[in-house]
Amino acid sequence: MGQEKQLSAESRAVIEALVPVAAKARRVFIFTGAGVSAESGIPTFRDAQTGLWAKYDPVMLASIDGFRKDPANVWKWYDERRQTMSQCVPNAGHTAITEWQRMLAPVQGRLDLATQNIDDLHRIAGTEQLIELHGNIWEVRPLGADFADAFRLMDCPLSEHPPRAADGSTLRQNVVWFGEMLDESVLNHAFHCAMKADLALSIGTSSLVYPAAALPFVAREHGATLVEVNPERTELTAAADYVLQEPSSLALPALVEGIRSILPGNPA
Repeated sequence: MGQEKQLSAESRAVIEALVPVAAKARRVFIFTGAGVSAESGIPTFRDAQTGLWAKYDPVMLASIDGFRKDPANVWKWYDERRQTMSQCVPNAGHTAITEWQRMLAPVQGRLDLATQNIDDLHRIAGTEQLIELHGNIWEVRPLGADFADAFRLMDCPLSEHPPRAADGSTLRQNVVWFGEMLDESVLNHAFHCAMKADLALSIGTSSLVYPAAALPFVAREHGATLVEVNPERTELTAAADYVLQEPSSLALPALVEGIRSILPGNPA
């Protein structure tokens, strides 16, 4: 058996310095990306494009043009991804965020989480105040409808491609495709939460996909202490006040346990 991965000495020192700062924060904003989901075994969009799907132009699997050209094929692709995701569960990083959110309640604090992930794992882990920037793979909406018209479709695998609404209209995935804008109200809410934060964390994201990638920078510009949790350096690293080059499933439980030890109303 391999040895269980442990935090580096450098990361332990960063967490020790960060804990008292984080424990004082009453408005926390967290921004998560694909790295968090990857730790639960969920392939990234590119990694999922294997086997039969490797021959397809990614844009044709995730764009309105691709959907209009071959909705059945696009749905088969997403149905396969849904089946993969249905076998995955939240990891220790997901659950640590939920624990932190609950720990803030006795001190009238608040933790808002904006995610680029579409897999539903934050919700399954129990996180509230959840902002799904790119939508949710378990939700659908009629073609041409807005995000607000979405509803959940949990059948997996689906019995037909594409699925249809009760009135016979074609349903599409409630996710943001290539060439589509993020839902304006959802994005504005995320920026509002970022601007109100006194502590912001960017976790498991490359910080390359805008406009969402601007969220941590905006939080920093409005006075938040900025923390990056990512095994690799990113465009955000130089701007962060604290950097943990670790997987979130390793770093977040240690950070939250430290916060628990000193946060009022949360016995260790």
